[in-house]
Amino acid sequence: MTVPLSKTQTLASLSQQTGLAVLDHLEQSVSIPVVDGLQAQGDLIVVPHSLIASAVTFWARAVWTQVPPEGIELLRGEAGGNPHTLVAEPGTVRWTTQVFDSDLLAIGIFEASAVAYLLHPEHGASGCAPGTYVVRRQREHEGRRARLVAD
Repeated sequence: MTVPLSKTQTLASLSQQTGLAVLDHLEQSVSIPVVDGLQAQGDLIVVPHSLIASAVTFWARAVWTQVPPEGIELLRGEAGGNPHTLVAEPGTVRWTTQVFDSDLLAIGIFEASAVAYLLHPEHGASGCAPGTYVVRRQREHEGRRARLVAD
């Protein structure tokens, strides 16, 4: 049986409802913010598609997957580290990795008709308001060189 995600989530309730654990040093009773803008979480950044639509598109015949109750792992940290997991109520979010990104940073795109959450054991969680978002790797610049952020 799937327990619906409530409108106001705490880290503890989201962790309990999804079965995904977070580390003890995180404040479990904090309400998870839900925003419709840019969000960074370690080595990932979530960008509203409208902000980068000219650089990131999904294939015309892209295959979309519904996000299941246990979530979809988007990226695992370096050397088998902790996963970034996209979670949502069943039937409210779909995901595809069939994207074109001129910067070669996109992992995929998700479309949400209800709040979706990005959950990570070390970073906690953030909420994405309904909309379409691109999930990208973050990069950092050192002088003239750029490299992917390692989490």
